[in-house]
Amino acid sequence: MLPAVYQSERLYLDGELTKESVTKGSHVRCHRLLSAIEQGDPSAAAQLLPLVYDELRRLARQKLAHEQPGQTLDATALVHEAYLRLIDVDRPQTWNGRRHFFAAASEAMRRILVERARRRRGIKHGGDRRRVQFPENLAASPSCDDDVLVVDEVLEELARTDPPVAELVKLHFFAGLTLEEAAECLGIPTRTAFRNWSYARAWMYRRLGGSGL
Repeated sequence: MLPAVYQSERLYLDGELTKESVTKGSHVRCHRLLSAIEQGDPSAAAQLLPLVYDELRRLARQKLAHEQPGQTLDATALVHEAYLRLIDVDRPQTWNGRRHFFAAASEAMRRILVERARRRRGIKHGGDRRRVQFPENLAASPSCDDDVLVVDEVLEELARTDPPVAELVKLHFFAGLTLEEAAECLGIPTRTAFRNWSYARAWMYRRLGGSGL
């Protein structure tokens, strides 16, 4: 008998369920497994990975597409390293649903790439800042190590002065969520998210030496 995590997919292939039913069922199971992980269920992480793996690989390929040539980290390795961080029992996290989980995964991948860039460049936090032209593409990443570190430094500075706004930037700019989706994840009104984004966008462009939008 197939594990429960695969049963609805098998029924779909056999023509007994619609694609919409399978998708909805997968989302429900994903939500339940995320709750189980938060509660310390040791088996939930292994059950969750098959449900989220394809989407995590898509995120990883997207992140790596903006890396410099010669990157030794591939999408599979990035997925697994980020996943281990997300399910670390010593550092439990709380996710407001499936969408928030993938946003957290995107942020974990960004942190991994920042750490690798810092090791490659040997630049300590607080090094010289240079002008960075930041892309409009919300899910894009800076294309060279220096830019990755400069952007991370500015984001950490924002997190120290206004943590909720910095979290919105991570979800909207780096994870690619819409402002409505980010507001839902953060539990804030949509109008607050739009107001905070306008402030954060102007603040980051000014700190990065950009010309604004």
